Amino acid sequence: MFTGIVETFGKVTDLQYEKENLHLTVQSDFTSQLKIDQSVAHNGVCLTVVAINNNEYTVTAIKETLEKTNLNTLQVGDLVNLERGMKVGDRLDGHIVQGHVDQTANCISITETNGSWEFTFEYDASLHNVTIEKGSITVNGVSLTVVNSKSNQFSVCIIPYTYKHTNFKYFEVGTVINLEFDVIGKYVSRLAELGLK
Repeated sequence: MFTGIVETFGKVTDLQYEKENLHLTVQSDFTSQLKIDQSVAHNGVCLTVVAINNNEYTVTAIKETLEKTNLNTLQVGDLVNLERGMKVGDRLDGHIVQGHVDQTANCISITETNGSWEFTFEYDASLHNVTIEKGSITVNGVSLTVVNSKSNQFSVCIIPYTYKHTNFKYFEVGTVINLEFDVIGKYVSRLAELGLK
């Protein structure tokens, strides 16, 4: 379980395919605090630490994860948003994030607005995921509030601190990002769908 409050960047240092799996090696400031079997969110994707070597660690993404996320677009040198699992008793400063990405989206607009940035994303609405105005959304592992909600797109506003400390500052129009929709909203949507049958 995560909160969507990114702790630090990780730098991808190696990518190795083994059959349909991808082993990602990441250099991180908190590697020395990790242990084997620990969960870490990478751009919002929960992955298990399988190896540690000095200041680098390795995680493995399976085929389904690669198909549903932007991890298959990573290259050596890319920076990913990192968050370790939430500790029981900690404050929930973001919202409940499972680390289970629902789908990807494309950045279609970036507007700088006198001290902040508005990013607009478009996603495939046929997967029946929804956003609501002022609801929660996780973009590349970052807990954010939705503005301008539409059936297949939404915007978020980014303050300077978030811009500086996440990989939002590297986004361009066309950048593919990971989305995790609000878990409560997903259950409500599913229950409504079942009630209509």
